[in-house]
Amino acid sequence: MDPTTAVTISVADLADGAADEPFFAEGGTADRPMLIVDLDDAPASVLERAAHRAAISDRLLVGRATMPLDPDAFAPLLGALDLTYATGPDPVATTVIGTPDAGTSAATLLGAVTENPLAALVLRQVLRAADTLAVSGALDVESLGYSTLQGGPEFARWLDDRGPRPLPPPASGDPVLLARDDDTLYVTLNRPERRNAYGTQLRDALVGALRLPLVDESIERVVLDGAGPSFCAGGDLDEFGRTPDAATAHLIRTRGGAGRLVAQLAGRIEVRLHGHCVGAGIEIPAFAGRVVAHPATVFRLPEVSMGLIPGAGGTVSIPRRIGRWRAMHLFVTALPLDAERALAWGLIDEIRAD
Repeated sequence: MDPTTAVTISVADLADGAADEPFFAEGGTADRPMLIVDLDDAPASVLERAAHRAAISDRLLVGRATMPLDPDAFAPLLGALDLTYATGPDPVATTVIGTPDAGTSAATLLGAVTENPLAALVLRQVLRAADTLAVSGALDVESLGYSTLQGGPEFARWLDDRGPRPLPPPASGDPVLLARDDDTLYVTLNRPERRNAYGTQLRDALVGALRLPLVDESIERVVLDGAGPSFCAGGDLDEFGRTPDAATAHLIRTRGGAGRLVAQLAGRIEVRLHGHCVGAGIEIPAFAGRVVAHPATVFRLPEVSMGLIPGAGGTVSIPRRIGRWRAMHLFVTALPLDAERALAWGLIDEIRAD
């Protein structure tokens, strides 16, 4: 059987152990890394057993309902699945993604999993582990998963397809601007020529800026924004694949990144977003206590399509705002999310044009 093929099973099949078959095919590849669970006409009598089986499964399990469903009636199972698509509008429950066609959405997800099954499966493990940890420990788990995938074949393929690139030029001015107004510190990402890509220079300057309010209690409020057409276009792709070694890179991500500091400052920091916020451009802001976005802001998380997972804290910050199920959808599909839906999901707190 093709190891990338998704099989559709019923809730009764799931309850009877259909997701528990051996995980590895010949050659050590993942056999059927994703299963679709048909939620139409599911008998209530098997939901509890199905939820238990889903919680211990090693495969990605994606619910599919071709009509609106009652999340309360399916609550234990929906919580145990990795995500669920239901035809119709978004329900309040974060376990479900509303869509015009649940079958098409599930097929889109399958295509992304088929392209990068290792990244998708590691992502699943990281998201489930992060659910039970404090921010600092969850960031460590994310980085360990990221480091694992950096040495894998999917990221190597992405690097080969991209081809060699020169290192980005040094910043011509200060990569981050600071201004103080009474008890408020204004921090502005200032590499508009690179759409404020989260490269080494900008990262280090931002970390330095965010340490100031941690040591100066007279700074009661921090406002973070970005110069130019976008707040931040994510990691600087020209720097990808250039880390000296995985162990050093892990320590830099976890002890030298901005996400941990934003989380520590959450009650004092507001982030103002605009333009395209890609990867780190939303992963880091999502730690903040308040996130404001321009109406035209677009969010996207493309790392799985590169054979990786979010590495700037996104597997920690984004699920804590929108739930791991909708986060899984964004991470694996890399589909854009507009400001209106981001507000409805809770990824941002306000849409403001000024």
